[in-house]
Formats: sequence, structure tokens, C-alpha cells
Amino acid sequence: METENSHKPLFKILMAVRSFSYDVFLSFRGEDTRYCFTGNLYNVLRERGIHTFIDDDELQKGDQITSALQEAIEKSKIFIIVLSENYASSSFCLNELTHILNFTKGKNDLLVLPVFYIVDPSDVRHHRGSFGEALANHEKKLNSTNMENLETWKIALHQVSNISGYHFQHDGDKYEYKFIKEIVELVSNKFNRDLLHVSDALVGLESPVLEVKSLMDVGSDDVVQMVGIHGLGGVGKTTLAVAVYNSIADHFEASCFLENVRETSNKKGLQHLQSILLSKTVGEKKIKLTNWREGIHIIKRKLKEKKVLLILDDVDEQKQLQAIIGSPDWFGGGSRVIITTRDEHLLALHNVKITYKVRELNEKHALQLLSQKAFELEKEVDPSYHDILNRAVAYASGLPLALEVIGSNLFEKSIEEWESALNGYERIPDKSIYMILKVSYDALNEDEKSIFLDIACCFKDYELGELQDILYAHYGRCMKYHIGVLVKKSLINIHWWGKLMRLHDLIEDMGKEIVRRESPTEPGKRSRLWSHEDINQVLHENKGTRKIEIICMNSSSFGEEVEWDGDAFKKMKNLKTLIIKSDCFSKGPKHLPNTLRVLEWWRCPSQDWPHNFNPKQLAICKLPDSSFTSLGLAPLFEKASRLVNLTSLILDECDSLTEIPDVSCLSNLENLSFRGCPNLFTIHHSVGLLEKLKILDAEFCPELKSFPPLKLTSLEWLELSYCFSLESFPEILGKMENITELHLIECPITKLPPSFRNLTRLQVLRLGPETAPLMDFDAATLISNICMMPELYDISASSLQWKLLPDDVLKLTSVVCSSIQSLSLELSDELLPLFLSCFVNVRNLNLSWSKFTVIPECIKECRFLTTLTLDYCDRLQEIRGIPPNLKEFSALGCLALTSSSIGMILNQELHEVDFSLPILKIPEWFECQSREPWRIFDYHSYVCEDSWDECGIHVLKE
Repeated sequence: METENSHKPLFKILMAVRSFSYDVFLSFRGEDTRYCFTGNLYNVLRERGIHTFIDDDELQKGDQITSALQEAIEKSKIFIIVLSENYASSSFCLNELTHILNFTKGKNDLLVLPVFYIVDPSDVRHHRGSFGEALANHEKKLNSTNMENLETWKIALHQVSNISGYHFQHDGDKYEYKFIKEIVELVSNKFNRDLLHVSDALVGLESPVLEVKSLMDVGSDDVVQMVGIHGLGGVGKTTLAVAVYNSIADHFEASCFLENVRETSNKKGLQHLQSILLSKTVGEKKIKLTNWREGIHIIKRKLKEKKVLLILDDVDEQKQLQAIIGSPDWFGGGSRVIITTRDEHLLALHNVKITYKVRELNEKHALQLLSQKAFELEKEVDPSYHDILNRAVAYASGLPLALEVIGSNLFEKSIEEWESALNGYERIPDKSIYMILKVSYDALNEDEKSIFLDIACCFKDYELGELQDILYAHYGRCMKYHIGVLVKKSLINIHWWGKLMRLHDLIEDMGKEIVRRESPTEPGKRSRLWSHEDINQVLHENKGTRKIEIICMNSSSFGEEVEWDGDAFKKMKNLKTLIIKSDCFSKGPKHLPNTLRVLEWWRCPSQDWPHNFNPKQLAICKLPDSSFTSLGLAPLFEKASRLVNLTSLILDECDSLTEIPDVSCLSNLENLSFRGCPNLFTIHHSVGLLEKLKILDAEFCPELKSFPPLKLTSLEWLELSYCFSLESFPEILGKMENITELHLIECPITKLPPSFRNLTRLQVLRLGPETAPLMDFDAATLISNICMMPELYDISASSLQWKLLPDDVLKLTSVVCSSIQSLSLELSDELLPLFLSCFVNVRNLNLSWSKFTVIPECIKECRFLTTLTLDYCDRLQEIRGIPPNLKEFSALGCLALTSSSIGMILNQELHEVDFSLPILKIPEWFECQSREPWRIFDYHSYVCEDSWDECGIHVLKE
């Protein structure tokens, strides 16, 4: 039989994955509880940010539920049924209850929560009391044609009475507001987990999600279930796993989605994945595992009694399963584990008996997905495209990734362009995934092709900024636009807030295959080398050629040592980028190509440069943790013609480096870093005269005693923290108008020179120790200097002990630093009023760990102050004034603070308050008995020497 839709093109049918409009749906008898219990419950739910549906009289027309009410039910996730005395007297309520139970049947992602409000659950179950009377009255009114409704209602009441819920009695021992709080806490906990991001193009997923959930048998808590999802790459295994995770995670005590297991275990080790698992499930934030065997022991011990949901995405080796999920008895009853893999045999090896194979999309869903990617709309596509779309779907053979790439490649193209592209597809004899994807590659211009191959072979997971710098150096021009083209064509993605370059495994493999086919049997004749085996072969056999442009070893250790004589680079006449992040070299190169533009070699064993190395185009030079000496580095920097294009020089953690040599020839240098060099004690004065230098990082050079004067007109960021021997700040020669951030943490500097004010556009200043206080810092000089800096807005100077003479106090009483918005200091009773008058416009003030006893009344003059933090000021007793616009206040660990001061804080119109109380002094209002519009949002006890000494209270006003 033909339906209304049978004549419509398939591409007009849109996906039907359920979405929620409401978090909670309230079903209740209005005349019983609307203006008491249900109204109060609705209000608290709404205050918690839980989107709740409550009907009004307009929606209740007659006995039957309206279409609007039915839609609200079917767009809700949790259903709270308030069963009150007269609930069953309303046929409307009974019809609503019946529809809710029918709709939620078999849907594990929905929750029905009955509340027996001053009624006995057994009366509901057995139709006694007011429920029996109501049903008897209905029976009198019904005629023979609708008597079946009565039986339906009886079944619904019996079913809902058997669902675990809440029972409130007037003569019980619990206040109604506490009862409401318990219900809201349970509901709130269901929404405390963020959903994982999943592709916007969710097509054909509803049925697979239901099938996998059925296999998992989520409702059974007596067993631990492991389910394997397998299929070819790009078919949608991860997308399916994410969708299942999002729909069932609320049923577990804890959950964890481990993505890219294959890649992460290869790069960071199995213990890194174990650490993520423990962090997500038991809150072990700072755990450090020495090896994966230790991780097994901790996982078994911590998760044995916990009901958890674990997803292991893209597993390719059995040892990954053995290290992370071992056997079912590692986890508590009711736990569920999902494994996605390309290798079905791997599941059998780990005794995973329940499996689900992800199939390619059928014609309808494939057409829908292709249309979404090609036209990005959900309305009817021009009928003239019908045939060409069906032709493309047939060619893609239902593979989602291929459909997305083809659709993106032909986005809003004409029919003629579609036909031309599909003719190209069909001319390729092999219809494999590789060839389908390569057609999209062939549509790129030459620059885009080169960049795509660079990313696929060498730069996957690089940060976007670092990648752009490398590509700019390698090609000599900006490639940002071309990266954007690759993103739009679904060939690459930018993840993690726009920082990491990612691409699908199939597309990565396609790119690598393109390069491999340049010379299938001789790696030395390919344009790019990335695998350890190929690189080792080329270096060991001296098989390099001028064809090689990039060598990239992106792993900290490959185990096997590279055996070579050091001459292999001599034949690589066109090598432009050499990146080695490996400790597999026992000897350095005897020759490096002068064509190099990017040189990054971690733990390079060389102490000096090869003879006749003259890389005039070198733009990036990174040699962290290398064996270079100061004498070995110097020759390369001596001639102006050698490194005129160098913009970045990184010499971090070089133990043999004792001196930064003359760098005056590096006229275009923008980034210079020698952080973590333990034996560095001298810096050549030329470092302070580099006109284009933007970043200068000398952090953690403990032997560095002095720094040359600075005349760095382009400098934006200066880092001198943890230079434990640096006792004086460098002189500033002339105005440096571009520097915005300066860090001097843990430097024994007690005074800033007058020339410090030449940093006219400084915005952020960090100074002072993190541990023992630094004595006698010259506060007058600091304040007088920073008052000359109109853009400085953020100062952190904790743990400084200020030195102020009587004359200084007089000088500073009239000084106002109007630009400072954020300030972090430790002050005394004597200095606090003075600093408040100097920084009267501050907005965020952190005085934690200070030793004052009183917050003076003059703090009221800080009329812009919105956040005040006084944590662990253990001598603080009294607060005499509150700034007029204060919104957030914290005084954790201030146990000497008087109750009158706490009361004064709570009586203010603040948004958020944190403070501490001794356990024995918790006031009566702790249980929200106050009529004030406050609520206790969170509280916790601090454990000290195995005894609970104080309670931290977090109060939130909405």
C-alpha cells in the first residue's frame, strides 16, 4: 500500500533522531497541588536551571490531552508524576499518565519518577481509598463504547505504583521543602554531565543506537557487559558510540569516553590512558603512573565497586584492552563497556562475545547525508539535482566519510560540475575508499595538495599556530587560507577550541598512500618521510635524494637506535624541513643541507654545527635538550649573511649551554627561548638589542646572575621567573611600548629600577615568591612606577613582604593607580588602608594569606570592586565595610572571623559567597531554615589529621 510519502524523493526525508525541549515534565492534579507542592517544586527546578514543563489551564480542554501537551510529553526527558488524593478523579490526568507510560516504554534514556503525595502507594496499586472511589465514579459515567478506557487507567495506575519514587506523608518526620530538595537533587544529578560533541549530520543513527542499547541491556545491574562495535574505517563507529554514550550515561555513577586509543597509546603510552580513566571516574586528578601494570592494579582497586560506563574508541591492539578494561570483574555490577575497532578478531581475542557491525548507509540515509553536506539545508532540493545525487550515492557505496567529503567538495556546485566530478570518479577503475577520497584530493590546487600531504604525513595533532609557523617557513608564505579550504572540504578538522589539527584515519591513510606511491619500493625517492622504518633505512643506507623535502619523526622514542655514519643528509639537496623528536640517535650529523628552513631536533647529540653549514633560508631552529655548547653554537651566528631569515631560536634545557653567544646578526629573530638551562650564567649584550624580538623566555635558569640592558622595541612577553640568582631587574633603554606581560616569580629582586616605567604598555605583572616570603621589597618604587603605566591592569605580588619608610607612606597617600583592575597581594593591618587608597579602582582583589586582622571601613571607597578573596587570612576577625558593588566574596579558612561579620556578608546583595566555619559552630540557618533568598549550593569538610575540623560553605544567590 502506497503512503503519502511514497512519491516524494528520498532526499526530502530528514533525520528523526530525538531531541529534547524540556528536561522535566510535571504531571499533577491542579486543584490539589498547583499552588502548593507542585508549584514549589516547579520553582526550585527552575532556579536550578532545569527546563521544566508545567501546563496551564489553557492546555486542559476536556478529557483528552491536546496536541500541544502531547508534543511537550514527547520532547521531555524526565517525568515527575505527582499522585495526590484527587489525581485519579481527573480523566485528563489519567489519559496524560497513560500517554507518558506508553511513550517511555522501552526508552532507557527517559525516566519516570512517581511522587506519592499524601497518598499510600498501595492504594494507588490496588485502587483503594480515593483512587478506588474515583475509578468507581468514572465507571458510572462511562458507557459500553469507552469502557476500555477504565481498564487502561487501572493498568497505568498499577504500573506507576510499581516504579521506585518518593512518598511524602503529612505525619512523617520530614519537612516538605527538604522533600522537594531531595527530588531536585536527584533530577539535578541527571544533568551534571556534559554531552559529548557529535557531528551535526546525524543520519541513520536512530536504529543503530537502539540496537546497541538493546545489546547492552542497561537495566540489568547484576552483570558487567562488554559490547564491541566494529566495521571499516569511516563507517561511523565513533559517531555511533558517542550517540549511545550521550543517551545512557545518566544511568551510571561515572562515565569516561577514551577517544583515539590507538593513537594516544602509541604517542603517550597506556598509562596516560589509564590516568584519564581514573581522572574521569574517581577524580584522581594528579595521579602519576610509572607503568601500565601499576595502572591495572589501581583501576581494579578503585572501580571494583563502581557502576561505570566506559567507551574505548579506535582500539587496534589487545594490550590496550588488557591494560584498560582487563576483565569484567574489574568493575562494579551494572557497568557497561563499549569498544570500537576496525578489527573484529581483536574482540574475539578479548572474549567480547556481544558485537555489533556498523553497516554502510542505505540509499535513503546516504542521499540525506550527501544532501546535507552538499547544500547545508533541510528544505526540498531542486528536483533537477535528483538524478545526479542518486548517481553520487550509488558511487559512494554508503560510506559516510566518503559521502561527506564528496558533498563538501561539490558544495553548491552546478549540475555540470557534479557531472564532471562524477565522471572523474567513474574513470578510476578501483572503487576502493582510497580512490574515492583521492578524487577530492585531486580537486585541490597545488598549494592545497602540498599542505594536505604535509598535515596527513607529518603534522597531525599539531597546534594550529605551530603548524602555520612551520608552513610559513617551509613555503616562504602564509598558508592560513589554504588550511581553511581543507577544513571546509572536510579533509581536515581543527579540534580543541581551534588548536589541534585532526583528520580522519582514512583521509590520513589516503594522504600517506599518495606519497608512498611516489616511489613504492624506495623511500629515499619520496617527498616526505615520517615512519621510523623508512627514515632508518634511508639514513643507514645513505639512500637520500633531492626528492625529499620533509623528514618528520614525531615520537619521543622508537626504541631502535638509528645506525648511520652522519653523511646521509649530503644527498638531500632539497630538504627544507627536518623535525626529529626522538632519542634514537647516538651521533649527530656530519652534514646538514643548506636548504633547511625548519630545523627541530630534540636531544640532538651534536655539540657543534657541521662544517660548511650555511642555511640562509633557515627560519625556525629548535634544539631542546641538545648537547650543543656555547662555543659550538657561536660560529653559525657570526656572519650576518647566514641566518638573516631566522625568526625562532629555541635552546631550552640544554645542559651544556653556559653562555648565550653574540646574536647581533639575527636581525629578524622574533622568538628566543633558553628556559631550563641549568648551567647558563651569561647572556651576551646583543640579546637586549634585537629590534624584532617579540618573545624572550629565560625561565628557570638558576645560575643566571645578571641580564643585559634591554632595548627591545618589539618585545611583547618577557619571562624571567625562577631565575634564583637574578637579583636585579635589567635596565630598560628607552621606551618599550609593545610589551604586555612580565613574569618575575621566584626572582630575588627587591627593587625595580626607575627605567621600569619605560614599559609603558605593560598589562600583566607577576612577581614575588611562591614559597618563603621575600623580605623588604621596595613598595614605594613599585607603586610609583606602575602608576606611570596606564595600561597595567593585573598585578600578582603575593608573598612579598613590603618595605615602607615613613616618608614613603606620606608620598603614597596621594597616589592613585587608576588602571589596575586585578590585584593579588599579601598585606598587614598597617599597609592595607594605604594600598586600598592607591588602588581604589580595583575590580578583583585577592588578599589571601595576608596577616591583617581587620578589613577597614575605607574599603567602601573601592566602588568598582566586584570580587574580594580573603582565603586563609587566619588572623582576620572583623569586616567593617563592604564595597557597594561587591558580587562575589570568599573567606575560606578564616576561622577567626566573627559571626557578626559573616552575618553582615550574608545580608548583602551578593551573588556568591564562600567561607569556612568550625564544625561545632554551624549555625541553624545551615539547613536553609532562614527566610532569606539564599540557598546552600555546596558544602564540604576539610580533613586535617584524620579529623573533620572545618566546613567550607558555598552560598549562591540567584
